[in-house]
Amino acid sequence: MGVALSDGTKIYYERHGEGPPILLVHGSGGHHAAWWQQVAVLREHYTVVTVDLRGFGNSGSSMPEFDGQDFPGDIVAVLDREDLTDVLLFGQSIGAVAALRAGLLRPGRVSGVALGHSLGSISHPELSELVAADRAEAVRLPVIDRLLTREFQENEKAMTFLFQQQGTFNVATMADLRNLSAGGPSVEEVTASGLDITFLAGERDAVISPATVRRAHELVEGSHLELVPGAPHSMYWERPDLFNAALIRIRERVSQRKAPA
Repeated sequence: MGVALSDGTKIYYERHGEGPPILLVHGSGGHHAAWWQQVAVLREHYTVVTVDLRGFGNSGSSMPEFDGQDFPGDIVAVLDREDLTDVLLFGQSIGAVAALRAGLLRPGRVSGVALGHSLGSISHPELSELVAADRAEAVRLPVIDRLLTREFQENEKAMTFLFQQQGTFNVATMADLRNLSAGGPSVEEVTASGLDITFLAGERDAVISPATVRRAHELVEGSHLELVPGAPHSMYWERPDLFNAALIRIRERVSQRKAPA
């Protein structure tokens, strides 16, 4: 399926199953098919929507340039096209930035936003310092070691190879993504939005430390924290069992919060 935007960009998405909706937004090396281990499980009880941001997968791959500031609008276009309400938006890594902004743009459609291995580019001086320190440590590692554990790479060579091949389907590059993080929402704006905010992270994340995520959770009043033992940055790929269970917990909590008294 797809939705055409006013600038001519076509945003590709897929919809699976029935039930309370979960919309999944991929990270910098992913696309809609990255969620194969989630869709197969979650579609039994939920409406699962997977989106290709412009420049990824099947969306707008013929465009010469991409601006990350347009990514939230790509998500909003799918929300509107499918007339979705009471949505849980989950964003993986850089996708969390787009997911949070889309949630702030459509609070009438989105009930909760889960920030996966990311602070969603929330603007706060203390958080900016912590993220910068984490990034300085992460860049010392090979990219694959930031995303998957060494044990997984050694024991699951085929899955590791497939993981690395995902990015070859994308036209957008990291340079295209960086602008997305500029001018992020303040802690006060996120808190005042009324969105159910969850920080989902792994204790073995080599990109953003558990301490940084925990501090963000403390600053965003009313937010929730899912810190998963043994999980790396790409938990959805390496530990889908833990990831899926956490996502189900979040979706069910959001549903209970929205249920009439």
